[in-house]
Amino acid sequence: MSHIHLEKKGLRGLVIAESFKQGDKKSRLAGIVMRRDFVIDGFVFGHCTIGGDDATDSILTMYSKLQRDDISFILISGLVIAMYNIVDVTMIGKKTGLPVIGVTYEKSRGIESAIKRHFPGSYENKIERYRKLGKRETIRLHTGYDLYLRTDGCTSKEAQKLLDRFTLQGSVPEPLRVTQLLAKSL
Repeated sequence: MSHIHLEKKGLRGLVIAESFKQGDKKSRLAGIVMRRDFVIDGFVFGHCTIGGDDATDSILTMYSKLQRDDISFILISGLVIAMYNIVDVTMIGKKTGLPVIGVTYEKSRGIESAIKRHFPGSYENKIERYRKLGKRETIRLHTGYDLYLRTDGCTSKEAQKLLDRFTLQGSVPEPLRVTQLLAKSL
């Protein structure tokens, strides 16, 4: 298991968020590389298919495009994006050798019934991929807000310490907030 080395001064993460509008065929993915001191020193863009199964490959392509060996972790806003395009954190962790953290902001009972409704007759693969994500773990930020995580390559405690360091106020860690703004501007 790789770990997040919080003591590293130059700790950098690739942070990814997405955005799409009603009627779009593709969701725009935005990525930033942010250092522990909140300096942004890289951008990368990609896309994935609304309702498709290509989000994981798109994120791996974005990581490869950067051609950087100084990234220490990958942080993703949501693992079920672009209308049920499911991100496989284990595959991303395996292919990059980096800890991967998927963050969501609200409690949920799951989305299996919604998947069945949106993909009648072809939902089995999506549900299997969704179940493979496992259960979300709840962490509480130093600001008092809860986040819900799925991780690969680090513990939820390590992820909590990392996210606390990147959270200035409220419920959204700064790199996720900036990346979400960038994705929406596309």
